[in-house]
Amino acid sequence: MKALLNIPEQAARGDILQVKVLIRHPMETGFRSNRDGKIVPRDIIHEVRCTYGGAEVFGASFFPAVSANPFLSFYLRAEQTGEVTIRWIDEGGTEYSDARMLTVT
Repeated sequence: MKALLNIPEQAARGDILQVKVLIRHPMETGFRSNRDGKIVPRDIIHEVRCTYGGAEVFGASFFPAVSANPFLSFYLRAEQTGEVTIRWIDEGGTEYSDARMLTVT
């Protein structure tokens, strides 16, 4: 699974930045049938966390009603140069992540 993590590369100390994330994931609910009439197994993202400089700045829990390829948008304050990392855990317990470096001047 892959994510598109969008943040500015640079910011001034104290700036409020919008973080945008699009996670490519099918988000199968476990209620849908395939062409053969068999139930498509449930496969959803359970948890999404974002850290900035090692501290958690955003977290969310997902449930079957969330659409495929979920889009998230939230804000953080630029305090120091550091890595912004988005992590998510799917139905099977697999953890995925993506990161960008934010340079604060």
